[in-house]
Amino acid sequence: MSDLKAIHFGGGNIGRGFVGEFLHEAGYEVVFVDVVDDLIASIQKTPTYDITEISEDGEKTKTIKNYRALNSKSNEADVVKEIATADIVTCAVGPRILQFIAPVIAKGLESREQESPLTVIACENAINATSTLRGHIENKTSLESLDGRAVFANCAIDRIVPNQPPNNGLNVRIEKYWEWVVEQTPFQKAGVEIPKIDAVHWVDNLDPYIERKLFTVNTGHATTAYYGRLAGKKTIADALKDSHIRDTVHKVLDETASLIINKHGISEKEQKEYVDKIVGRIANPYLEDGVERVGRAPLRKLSREERFIGPAAQLAERGLKFDALLGAIEQALRFQNVSGDEESVDLAKILKEQSAEEATKNLTGLETDHPLYSHVLERVRTVQQESK
Repeated sequence: MSDLKAIHFGGGNIGRGFVGEFLHEAGYEVVFVDVVDDLIASIQKTPTYDITEISEDGEKTKTIKNYRALNSKSNEADVVKEIATADIVTCAVGPRILQFIAPVIAKGLESREQESPLTVIACENAINATSTLRGHIENKTSLESLDGRAVFANCAIDRIVPNQPPNNGLNVRIEKYWEWVVEQTPFQKAGVEIPKIDAVHWVDNLDPYIERKLFTVNTGHATTAYYGRLAGKKTIADALKDSHIRDTVHKVLDETASLIINKHGISEKEQKEYVDKIVGRIANPYLEDGVERVGRAPLRKLSREERFIGPAAQLAERGLKFDALLGAIEQALRFQNVSGDEESVDLAKILKEQSAEEATKNLTGLETDHPLYSHVLERVRTVQQESK
């Protein structure tokens, strides 16, 4: 049994097939925490599961073991005890769920007696998700300060987890490529060593990695999904076989590339190579990734700091071109009433019940005097008129 212990919130495919894998390989016993009864029961009774990496070179399978699972809804006290004696806490629950896992983490920190601080890393597709989680924890704790109790490090993650085969159990099929970049400066400031996790790329400044990933991988992936769905495509790979969709995705990523080059000083050549690599990755037919899976949660994807409005707003502020991004935003607005996706239903309701001005403000968080606002407002009106 390992002396190192990791608590991971979120027992889904990213939790098991990305974070859990690399914590396991780093020698941690992993305690998965979730609120889904059936999932927790399955993890508890299954001693191992397989991760299969998929690429054009074939498949490679590895077996994961040395883990447990707890239900934070019915066994909160046990989760608190585990956090109190853990070395690291990670999560992959979705940005909106961070506020709900914060209270139990706060209780765990309050119960700690260890001299060494707890490492906390939120592995979410959102900018500075760990800082967001810290804010929620601070609102729920009686501690005067979290300094000395925990080190909070933001990260950028990148790995595509497609739809899984039926009856796959805990096994996860996942793409071969991955990136996990974590800032090391919080550890330096706290005067503690960084965790020994070989999969992590530790950096001083995370901003370029976060924005390059979010505004290339996530923007390109979602753009493909929204255009693909409206063209009747079932998978991302099928959508990118369509020359018009592929060209459109490249035009969108040309715009986000101009922001990344302008803002972060990344060379045009390096960014072009990165874009080409990303488009090649998401076009991988072996992933069998559905457009509806990738397009789900349109409200989050249309929010202020996310993959469309985020880069488009910064481009508008710099006086740079954002026409292709506007087209992607319009297609995202059409992702309505998709089976199994509550946000697509809420999106339809917002566009039906609110004025164009209200919907634009509520969906995007843009100020009415922002240089992007009027352009998005026009696209919202266009989509609203279609359903009348």
